[in-house]
Amino acid sequence: MRFTPTALRDAVLIDPEPRTDSRGFFARTFCKDEFAAAGLATVFVQHNFSFNHLEGTLRGLHYQVAPHREIKVVQCVRGAIHDVIVDMRPDSATYLKWQGFDLTEYNKRQLYVPEGFAHGYLTLEDNSAVSYLVSVPYAPGAEAGLRWNDAMLSIDWPVEIRIISDKDAQWPDYTLHR
Repeated sequence: MRFTPTALRDAVLIDPEPRTDSRGFFARTFCKDEFAAAGLATVFVQHNFSFNHLEGTLRGLHYQVAPHREIKVVQCVRGAIHDVIVDMRPDSATYLKWQGFDLTEYNKRQLYVPEGFAHGYLTLEDNSAVSYLVSVPYAPGAEAGLRWNDAMLSIDWPVEIRIISDKDAQWPDYTLHR
């Protein structure tokens, strides 16, 4: 695996190094030793899977507050998504900055989302599926979110948002979180 830092502190893109032959390919997507050598978390307690029927489906932006802040390792295993992360750590040099990444079944990329980040994605193709590791169990009382179109963040989504849950559409502006 190749680990590439992003513009946001502690967030990392992970590229598998497929071994190909006449059967197809094999690639490692997680290795405790390689993650540790890159300074990344190595313990994950949940493996989640999300399927989305239509292009333009938005999930997020979600995060959990302390003491339930979570790390995620996100990969699109079918179709394509535009994955967005926002640094929610007030002590970070990249606080309230966001960055987006195209994760597809073809590029096989993963995104390491550090604790203290909001995370969401928009499907770029019909029938997109996302698999992700999570470092702490889901804690309903610790759930929080950012509205996808918060003017303070000005996230540039690459396709029209056609489907969004009522909960995700109704997160308050970030200025109301403070």
